[in-house]
Amino acid sequence: MTHETDETYERTERAADMDDDDMSGIHGVISGHATPDEHRPPTARRVVVVAVGAVTAQGDGADELWAGVRSGRTAIGPVRGLPMDGYLTGIGGEVSESRRPAYDYLAAIGGTDREPALDFALAAAEEALAAAGPLDAVPADRWGVAYGTCNGGLRSAEKLLRRTRDGASGADDARHFLLVPPHAAAEALSSAFGFKGPALSVNTACASGAHALAHAVETIRAGRADAMLVGGSDAFTETAFAGFTSLESLSVRPAAPYSKDRDGLSLGEGSGMLVLVEESLARAAGAPILAEILGYGLSADGYHATAPHPEGEGAARAIRGALRTAGLAAEDVGYINGHGTGTPKNDSAESNAVRAALGEAAEKTTLSSTKSMIGHLLGAAGAVEAIVTVLALREQTAPPTANFTELDPKCGLDAVPVTGRPLAMDAALSNNFAFAGANACVAFARPGNPFDEPPAPLDEKVVVTGFGVISAAGSSAGELWETWTSGRALGAEEAGLRVARADFDPAGHITPRERRRMDRLGQLAVAATRSALAHAGLTPDERVGVVLGTGLGPMRSTEEFLLPVLDGDPSHASPAVFPNTVYNAAAGQVAMVVGTKGPTSTATAGHAAGASALTIAHDLLRRGHADAIVVPAAEDLSPGVLAAYRDLPLFSGRPGRAYTLAEGGIALVLERESTARARGARILAEFAGHATASDAVGVGRWDAHGAGVDRAMRGALRQSGVRAEELTGIWANAAGITVADAPEARATGRLAAEADCPVHTPKRTLGEPVGAGAQLSAVLALTGWGSGHPAGPVLINSSSLGGTHISVVLRPASPATEK
Repeated sequence: MTHETDETYERTERAADMDDDDMSGIHGVISGHATPDEHRPPTARRVVVVAVGAVTAQGDGADELWAGVRSGRTAIGPVRGLPMDGYLTGIGGEVSESRRPAYDYLAAIGGTDREPALDFALAAAEEALAAAGPLDAVPADRWGVAYGTCNGGLRSAEKLLRRTRDGASGADDARHFLLVPPHAAAEALSSAFGFKGPALSVNTACASGAHALAHAVETIRAGRADAMLVGGSDAFTETAFAGFTSLESLSVRPAAPYSKDRDGLSLGEGSGMLVLVEESLARAAGAPILAEILGYGLSADGYHATAPHPEGEGAARAIRGALRTAGLAAEDVGYINGHGTGTPKNDSAESNAVRAALGEAAEKTTLSSTKSMIGHLLGAAGAVEAIVTVLALREQTAPPTANFTELDPKCGLDAVPVTGRPLAMDAALSNNFAFAGANACVAFARPGNPFDEPPAPLDEKVVVTGFGVISAAGSSAGELWETWTSGRALGAEEAGLRVARADFDPAGHITPRERRRMDRLGQLAVAATRSALAHAGLTPDERVGVVLGTGLGPMRSTEEFLLPVLDGDPSHASPAVFPNTVYNAAAGQVAMVVGTKGPTSTATAGHAAGASALTIAHDLLRRGHADAIVVPAAEDLSPGVLAAYRDLPLFSGRPGRAYTLAEGGIALVLERESTARARGARILAEFAGHATASDAVGVGRWDAHGAGVDRAMRGALRQSGVRAEELTGIWANAAGITVADAPEARATGRLAAEADCPVHTPKRTLGEPVGAGAQLSAVLALTGWGSGHPAGPVLINSSSLGGTHISVVLRPASPATEK
């Protein structure tokens, strides 16, 4: 095997093409739609909310949610669906009524054991899309999905692990691991409704739903989609109740946010979904416009794994960012749907943040908590509370904070105690703050609002100025390059699989104090980030953010936390480990240890997670939300992860299985061109463009012809202004998993024939680094330009294990871009 197109991949391509149908129809569909740039007018595209759907403890539907919240009804009571012995509390905002969704996601994997978080999401989505009315002018590949969650399909994992440990697992159990990753729900939603545009999942713990909204708005504004189904979902899990019990954060009574006698939070479950559409298309279709999303702000505390900054510094920056991007003054804000968890530290910190951001206007602004009535829905909270904010604007009503008893001077703002009231307002904010210090604020306005169009965002080039590598090949790009070009295959047999471990000493990157309570995933992310920032010569601050990509997430910490609980009782839950069980814990460690306090997010698109993180960072930078963003992708292969890969029928028992799983952390530093030039940075490449496409054929499945890969690659080329014949290389996703490699081989074979360029397959020798594949290929491509490869545009492919395809175009710096 060499570093050029390997023979195995060529054989896969030839075998795939033996029974290939005529692809002219697919190319006709691809070429028949306008390009992203053709869809984007010179002025900023405005984004409106046309419909909502919800499943919460208030009942089945958004109307039930609003009726309960508006009246101040507390729907927090005894939990019936989980064994509750041993927890600090026995109550929560449990969903007792939920429609069975029409879409049968189990048809693709078999079995009968449903995932409640996915059921909630599908039911809420069905309601929202039905209420949106006909949007026939939006073709399938211009519809996207953005999904936020904290726990993903963790309830399914808990059931599977318990059955396995009890010796009661069945033949279908292994297939249900496909429902566990957060991105499975995004792909199920795409498949359920035939949406073939961008599909992304984000996991920033309790701010996930709000982050999904922010990224969806950016996707529409950038012209990559015309409509997005956006929301979040989480179901009750033993992990969550045991974790918050270990932190002593749960209240034995329904939560009383902002009240002087508040003593903890109440957990909730459910889902909220919103349909976002570009305004002119919504009006042309006659869709009901409920509200406009004017802007948003994201930030990182960089302070503590679970506690907010006491003065709300990071949260205040997110609120200011929302006001700035929305073009709002502090006095324009009539209502804020607060984060309002009911814990002493969170509520006072949020109140401080609101005062810091709004100044004197804060004393005249209402700030109430929906969580007082439905509980804390974790990853779904941002979406459900956005729905309440939208309906509050529509009804000109400030919903109350239930269970409020007495004003706390440490909070002190108008919490709309107990009873809602009429309130004339044109604009409202929704706050969500999370573990690991991830903050989000989204700004909404009523239809026909008096505000001028929000200020036009920046739209400038994004460049790469540094990278860092921690891999099984070594801790430098040179070692990675030498291993690949030599054809030396990495990995050794382990647990029935071939595994390539990253053997690195964290002491060379992280001090003992910094490593305290940092898990291996966090260590890999921090080490790669520090190397990348040093390579870029960049010192992080509040204008430097972090967007992490991870497909597997913190499975080692989750196993360490959960397995003792399953063996015994919740008293075995470790408060030291629990904070590391959220997917964005590693990004939070980067912010805390390294100092990246700008926009933060965590992308979880499975094996395409790193590529998804790059696209999110690119769009944030292009629109001026930060000056620079470091984008690490990190994966840690735990025993449970290896067991799942070994047992999944998706991978096992297939002829020709020849993949190696690899771990490590690889980071890129992206910057706005103007700021990179201003500081005299060495510019390594221009991030010219990207595109994401979904196959929409079901959980764990691909379009056999590679149509989604084709759309992603050609969309990225169009967006970057690069012709196929200009490509000097295609860096393939191929890793030795035949059912995924064959469709890509068909698509890349067609494009490579037009481009007359090689197809590189580095994962064949270096291993499949799960979510870090795009970063791996990017580092090799950039290294190759200085090591004999033609210095020209390259296309980098990444695909999830469920038909989400992302393509990125890098090209050498042009004279206008060079230092």
